[in-house]
Formats: sequence, structure tokens, C-alpha cells
Amino acid sequence: MVNTPYIINEIYDILQKSTPFELTLEALLALGLIWIVFYKRTTKKPLPPNDEDVLARWTPEPLVAEVPEDHPALKTKVVYGPVGKMVNIDGKECINMASHNYLGLAEDEDIKQAAVKSLRKYGVGSCGPRGFYGTVDVHLELEERLAKFMQLEEAVVYSYAFSTIASAIPAYAKRGDLIFVDECVNFAIQKGLDASRSKIFFYKHNDMDDLERLLQKQDADDRRNPAKAKKTRRFLVAEAIYMNTGEVCPLPRLVELRARYKLRLFLDESISFGVLGASGRGLIEHCNVDKTEVDLVSAGLEWSAATIGGFCAGSSFIVEHQRLSGLGYCFSASLPPLLTQAAISALDRFESDTRIFEELRERCRMISAKLPQLKHFQARGDPLSPVKHLYLKHKHECWAHEKMLLDEISSECIDNGLAVVAAEYLEKMEKHCPRPSIRLTVNRLLTAKEIDDAFRILEHVSEKVLASAG
Repeated sequence: MVNTPYIINEIYDILQKSTPFELTLEALLALGLIWIVFYKRTTKKPLPPNDEDVLARWTPEPLVAEVPEDHPALKTKVVYGPVGKMVNIDGKECINMASHNYLGLAEDEDIKQAAVKSLRKYGVGSCGPRGFYGTVDVHLELEERLAKFMQLEEAVVYSYAFSTIASAIPAYAKRGDLIFVDECVNFAIQKGLDASRSKIFFYKHNDMDDLERLLQKQDADDRRNPAKAKKTRRFLVAEAIYMNTGEVCPLPRLVELRARYKLRLFLDESISFGVLGASGRGLIEHCNVDKTEVDLVSAGLEWSAATIGGFCAGSSFIVEHQRLSGLGYCFSASLPPLLTQAAISALDRFESDTRIFEELRERCRMISAKLPQLKHFQARGDPLSPVKHLYLKHKHECWAHEKMLLDEISSECIDNGLAVVAAEYLEKMEKHCPRPSIRLTVNRLLTAKEIDDAFRILEHVSEKVLASAG
């Protein structure tokens, strides 16, 4: 151990060799350290008299604000029994044009029995993410079947449709990248854009001229700064059928612009999967577009397949990346095996009975043909889309008032035997919040009489509600 005289001699030697400036600086640092450690403020500035009065009168807001008795959240509609083309809401049997059960597979007995058999074999849930003992053999089978059905190299399955595209986008696009996206994309895509932290350019809905204008402007900027442009990746994101409008995207034109401006194209086929195309593969098949022109295809299994979850499909190089970077894949419990089996059984039905797709499209066209008969609504949605939006013909300046009227119409429709819903949006969080609308969905199993009854109820109720509202 070093003795004390030696330490003192060393300190004395250091002080002898130091310049006056160094000694002064060291002394100031030592005094500052002593002041920080030992100095304590012992006095408080008194508040001015007027501030003390304000504090005395102040009452904190409650943690939970008072909820009005007529708040929609307090008037929850309760479903009793299975949800099919008919649904029992609060004891009232209704024609169901609210659920996204396009092909009616939620009522398919073979799929139900396959799910029950899987439940007895695997239990209720997996209780773990895919990378942590949550992968069951049916997950691997479903991924293989989806890749084969979509005629792509590989597929990856997520446990929740919302998290599929919301995880896929930030898995590839990062800070500093550029994303060109339609202004009417659904909320899941919007959350994926937020998570990517990329620079976002919104183009007008289905307006390819506006998209090309943005691409030309970016191309001009790239020419001015080629070094930066060389390191910047560019993405193009679209929905095959837009949930917020029911309209089909012009995929051939998107593919053309993708090739010209060297973009990576992500296409969300959630609504079009099991709807468009001779085999139900979606818009790519419907438009006869080369599959290699779309870098990543995503879709939910919660619509036509009538189960839970979603998937992304593409080349092995692209899809494998999500197994390490897709947040919804890495950190969410995997899809319950019984619902995975339900998805496999739905694919069996897709492949064995392709007539169901044409039957659904026929119902879509039938309903589209009837929409102009509604006196108080203007409709939006492609004739082949199973999602239609109804807007009031007389637009109100107040968004909340218009939404209230549509809520009242949908609630009254349920009382009269028709289940419809007003589309819900997070008004303050949407990038471009859509106008309030009633969202109609098409079920393949609906008969012509049931469709006629639905339109009769909708016309009668809208007449009654709007007349009372003045």
C-alpha cells in the first residue's frame, strides 16, 4: 500500500510543475465541486399574493371526466349467438350488412368442425410469440399453403390483421426513406407509416397524375443531390380495395410508375383477398399483373377467410426479413392453432369451389345497382367491392353532427331488423379523416329478397330520422 509521505511528495511535485493558469483552473474546479456538493438552498421565494389566491381557489380535474348519459359507449349493442348473414342484436334478428364475412365462411360447418378438432388437439392458445415456443406445426402449414395459393415464394403469418401491415412497413422503411401513399389508406397503414419515421408524401385518392407530380418533383430534387439520392430508398404503399372508400386502386398504373421511378411497391390486399380474381387471389390476379412487380403483398384473414390474423407474401429474401424485424411477429403471441386451422380450411374451400368468388361479386353488383335508389344518400364504392359507403346527400358543416345522424340511422335500422354501422374514425388522429358514412358490407349468402328488405328498411329509417332532425 502506498504510504502517505509518498502521496504528499507526488502532489507537491505536480504543483511545482504546473503553470499559474493550470493552478487557477484546478482551484476553481475544486471550489465549484465543493459548492455543488455542500451548498443547500435554505430560502424559498414567497409566492406573490395573487398567485396564492389562485392556488387556494384551484380544484384539480377528476382523473375520469363525467360521461354524458347519452354517450354512445353506454349504449353498447350486444350480439347473441353466431354472426352470419343474420345476427341477433339485443334479441332482435337482423339482416347482417355490418360484418366483413364476405364469403359467408363464418357459417361453414366443415370449417367449424376442423377448428373444434384442432381445439381438442392443441388447446386454446399458443401462449408465446413465434420465436419463443409459439410456433406450432399448423402455423408452418398455413404459411406454406398461403405461399402456394398466392403463387409466391414464401409467406409469414401474423396473429392480428391490424399488426400485419403496421409491422411490415417499418420493418423495411426507416428514417430518411421516402414513402408515397394514397391519402385514403386505412388506419393500420397510417400507424405503420408513423412507426417507420420515414418522410411521407400523400397523393390524392387514386389520382395517378398527382402521384406522378410528386414523383417528378422528388426526381428533380434527386438530380440536384445525387449523393443523398443514392442512399435514399423509396416506397409506394396502396390498398387493393380501400376500406375507407370501397374503391379499387389503379394497380397497372401504379406498377408503371413503380418501374419508371424505381419504387418498392407494397400492396394491402386485405379486402380483395378472396374477392377479386378468378381464384380469389386478389387484385394482382384480377388485373393480370406480373406478381414480381409487387414487392410485398399483405392481407388480413379476418374478412373473406372468416378467421383471425394476417399474412405477408413475396420473395424469400423479402419475407424472411420480417421474422427478425416485424414487431407484430416477434413480440405478439402467435395465432391460436384452432384459428390457424380455420384459415387452412378456408383455403381448402377457396381451392375446391371457385364459384364462391363469382357468387360474391354478383351480390356486390346487385347491391351497387340498388344504391342509386336511396333518396337521402350518395354511394361510393366499386361495383365489385364488398364494401360500400353511404354519405348523406346534404352535407353538414359539422363533422360531429353528421356522424351523430348516421349513428342514429344505424341504431334505428337495428331496431327495424337491419344491422349496419356508421364507419368509425379517430378524427384527431387520422392523417386525412374521411367524411362520416354508413359502411355497408356484402355477404355472398344474402338472397335477393333479403337485399330488397335491407334497402326498404334503410330508406324508411333514413326518411324518418332526417325528417325529425329537420
